[in-house]
Amino acid sequence: MKLNNSTLAEIPIDKPGYNRDEIGIGIAHFGVGGFHRAHQAMYVDRLLEMGLAKEWGICGIGVLPSDRKMADVMAAQDGLYTLLLENPDGSREPRVIGSIVDYRYAPDDPEAVIELLAAPSTRIISLTITEGGYNIDNLGGGVTVFGLVADALALRRDRGIASPTIVSCDNIEGNGDVAAQAFTTYAERAHPGLGEWMSTHTRFPNSMVDRITPVTTPDVIAVLDNDFGVEDQWPVAAEPFTSWVLEDDFSDGQPPFEEAGVLLVEDVTPYELMKLRLLNASHQCLCYFAYLAGYRLVHDAAGDPLFAEFLREYMDSEGTPTLKPVPGIDLPDYKRALIERFANPGVKDTIVRLCFGSSDRIPKWLLPVIRANLAAGGPVRLSAATVASWARYAEGVNEQGEKFDVQDQLADTLVPLARSQHENPTAFIENTEVFGDLASQPRFVEAYRWALDSLHRDGARATLETLLRKETP
Repeated sequence: MKLNNSTLAEIPIDKPGYNRDEIGIGIAHFGVGGFHRAHQAMYVDRLLEMGLAKEWGICGIGVLPSDRKMADVMAAQDGLYTLLLENPDGSREPRVIGSIVDYRYAPDDPEAVIELLAAPSTRIISLTITEGGYNIDNLGGGVTVFGLVADALALRRDRGIASPTIVSCDNIEGNGDVAAQAFTTYAERAHPGLGEWMSTHTRFPNSMVDRITPVTTPDVIAVLDNDFGVEDQWPVAAEPFTSWVLEDDFSDGQPPFEEAGVLLVEDVTPYELMKLRLLNASHQCLCYFAYLAGYRLVHDAAGDPLFAEFLREYMDSEGTPTLKPVPGIDLPDYKRALIERFANPGVKDTIVRLCFGSSDRIPKWLLPVIRANLAAGGPVRLSAATVASWARYAEGVNEQGEKFDVQDQLADTLVPLARSQHENPTAFIENTEVFGDLASQPRFVEAYRWALDSLHRDGARATLETLLRKETP
């Protein structure tokens, strides 16, 4: 049965019990991909099901050419889609999510999107635009998130309308602060004086978001059709675990997020560091070694005792010492659960997804751990080895001599550097755009060079085994 408004009543799985026609738009979200639909939109759906957020429905907004497909699917399915939770025991929990009540593809009618963003009823603008999406100096021409928001906020200022809250849900340390810098700087360039107005009126709460959400595969679509009788063109599968910690700092009100399980706090920093430096950095510790060792699915690699031990050792000896106290969190339990989450066979997350866009990810998730430990005299062996595993992966040739594509926005720069490191072992880390001054830090360079040499000479598994025997410099 095709999923849309006309068939919703007959859809044979858990679905909205609320009347979507009664839902107003209070949130405009840029970047409606798998993660947003598995996370923020799910939390709003929970509130709507509880009858608590009728004015807080979501309008998704696409800006990139790749968003055209989502626009078409959203139009065909009236914004409905299925969230399929994949449990470790192999069972599945499907739910139709109804909180996205509108979707606009901005290049088709940017003025209409600007008016939507400028409307008094739109009180939150949220974003999942990737870790690299906040560089306003590399935007190019055409319709952009920053241009649309700046034009809309200029209208709100001129019309005497309160500013919306801008909520980044991207995996960046201090994501609200990063968003504030990018949006106010761009706004000031586009509309002189607007940046100053935003500094006074616009709130940018920091947030920590967490749910492992792999790219939707044809298998997910087939499972929904064959096992549950639902034809969904673009469902999303995710792990059961979910977490959202949000700074309680809004410009013009907010939904009762806490009723849906969101933790509203005064300071997100401890939770954010925990997630970025344990979960996200551990994904980086895992993926390059795993790919080089022949793994292609995350759960297979995380289920390998050697890789699981490496992750535990990284988290305990290098990641955890750089954290602040995390109120209400049992860190040993959190770390144990992370390994179990990575090893969930139902999620079928891919190693390639974790390896994608490394030049955005490693500087934000792992290099801060290295710098903190260098400053404190702490160990950096495993983190340095992870950077070396990326450098070895970036050569684009596996241990069997087979070539593969390195998917990274800096691939044209980094791949040639990686391929030159047989002659110059520090060529890769001498790229200051990515690594800053790390190539001049002797303790890091010694550990990095040992690991890179071992990867070339002995391969990924043997390198991990030696690291865990603590036989390295």
